[in-house]
Amino acid sequence: MFPIQSLIRNLCAVSALLLASHTAVLAHASLEQDKASANGAYKAVIKIGHGCEQTATTRLTVTIPDGVIAVKPMPKAGWTLSTQTRAYAKPYDYYHGKLTEGVREITWSGGNLPDAYYDEFTFMAFIAKDVPADTRLFFPVVQSCEKGRHDWVDIPAANQNPHDLKSPAPSLLVLAAQGPANQSVKAGGMAISAARSRVTPAGAPVAGGYLTITNSGQQADRLLSASIEIADQTEIHDMSTKDGVMSMRTLPDGLPIKPGETVELKPGSLHLMFLKPKRPLVEGEVLKGQLVFEKAGTVSVEFKVEGMGSSRSAPPAGASGGHAGHVH
Repeated sequence: MFPIQSLIRNLCAVSALLLASHTAVLAHASLEQDKASANGAYKAVIKIGHGCEQTATTRLTVTIPDGVIAVKPMPKAGWTLSTQTRAYAKPYDYYHGKLTEGVREITWSGGNLPDAYYDEFTFMAFIAKDVPADTRLFFPVVQSCEKGRHDWVDIPAANQNPHDLKSPAPSLLVLAAQGPANQSVKAGGMAISAARSRVTPAGAPVAGGYLTITNSGQQADRLLSASIEIADQTEIHDMSTKDGVMSMRTLPDGLPIKPGETVELKPGSLHLMFLKPKRPLVEGEVLKGQLVFEKAGTVSVEFKVEGMGSSRSAPPAGASGGHAGHVH
């Protein structure tokens, strides 16, 4: 056999294996992202690739395992969304408090997903920080159709290969918790810490950025500009209140920082303004950004998105006004 013929035959074999693998994935309910870190947000997308007995899917119920908290399902047009809230197996730490109960079951019903089509069912959640690394969490799914149903609920026994199961439950492998995203970053005598933002609603035209900058060098420096991956433009703003009137101004020449000085950018005061974000900011996610200093140069930072209830990110009491009614 000529080498080229052998190569073609091998490529065909590989293609067939890939196609078979892809078909197998679509053959049962599965999670689009099957890995996530403990102590972090997780967007779960349940993929449904076919109906039952070649009829349309009309109802889908997902059971939430222990260790997955603060669940918020996404509505779907044409479907009715309902949830069941029950107590957790134990209290879980969640930012600045503890959660003792939450959504344990989600149901989308009343829709019509034909057997020939594919769709996704989505919810946001948080993986508790005390879920051990390498733990696999299972999300049993019951798929009801015009005729019959599929119960994707099988959970493998110890040392059993999940691929041997007839109707495996979608599963998530928990990775070790990552270190804090807003830990201190140093460059050229400048130390940047506590970089963060806040969740934003859909369609919000702006988002705020906050951090602390310390100049431990021997000469003054200046924050000239900033950027973040999800926004088209970033400005440095100063917010102040005088005689009960709040005012906002842009700092076109940047923010000067004297030697030995610590400057905190926070809600209701100095802050970064991210203009025209490409999407809403989601609690727990980490966004890459950059700060550009006159002398220290460009410094890469990561902004962790916090909930509106975070004590660090809450606006001053009584504050109002500002960008389209949002206080930053």
